[in-house]
Amino acid sequence: MSNPITEQATSHLVRINESGLDLQVHYNDVGQGDEVVVMLHGSGPGATGWANFQRNIEPLVAKGFRVILLDCPGWGRSDSIVNPGSRSDLNASALKGLLDVLQLDKVHIIGNSMGAHSAVAFALRYPDQVGKLVLMGGGTGGPSQFVPMPTEGIKLIGALYRNPTIDNLRKMMSVFVYDASSMTDELFQQRLDNMLARREHLENFVRSSEANPRQFPDYGHRLHEINASTLVIWGRDDRFVPMDVGLRLIWGIRNAEFHVFNQCGHWAQWEHAERFNQLVGEFLSLP
Repeated sequence: MSNPITEQATSHLVRINESGLDLQVHYNDVGQGDEVVVMLHGSGPGATGWANFQRNIEPLVAKGFRVILLDCPGWGRSDSIVNPGSRSDLNASALKGLLDVLQLDKVHIIGNSMGAHSAVAFALRYPDQVGKLVLMGGGTGGPSQFVPMPTEGIKLIGALYRNPTIDNLRKMMSVFVYDASSMTDELFQQRLDNMLARREHLENFVRSSEANPRQFPDYGHRLHEINASTLVIWGRDDRFVPMDVGLRLIWGIRNAEFHVFNQCGHWAQWEHAERFNQLVGEFLSLP
């Protein structure tokens, strides 16, 4: 029997230099496949690549992929940063810097929420390094046409950054997923501990938002430039980024398809992990 895949055993720190960035980032590196899948996490306080995608790593490795999970600058064990510009482009630069260090020429990218915005930014800047894209709960940075902005979820995530308490975490998670009943006290406490372990991440995110409220610019007018085969996945009940935002992606990206999960919030890869893993595995394995 092979040894179980663990966060600690796959953890690495590296210094990157790209587009004015000079900082240390943390990543996990799992599997030995020739094709590489990069997973980019969302912007929730305490988020990391491993925490966001821990239910999805082993199925991709079992299909023969090498999986890279990047902690974006300002999250996890990566260096903290105050960002007055585009967070999407900042993360795209961080990913480019990591790929250069690892000497990886082309990767598939799976992005959730902020990670989807960052994946789109990367695809626009470095199109030759993108294989396929999987985008969930983000990508354009544009507004919903039907739901008042900022959405209920975005307001709650802002409150949690400014006042990181267990009560505010529970309030956010109650709308983050469709059914929060499976969220245990232990899970909530673990996430809160992760947040408070790096208070500078929280404080710098707030400073960044004050310096530039539009951390994730709208790339809707440039989506037609993306030629990569793209799978867009959304939760019908997403209260952070409404489903019509996902429709903008498939209107703009010429080679895109759309899958909607019923009874699903903003975390499709967690809430419907088994079906998500099957869907994504098949999509990435297609020639």
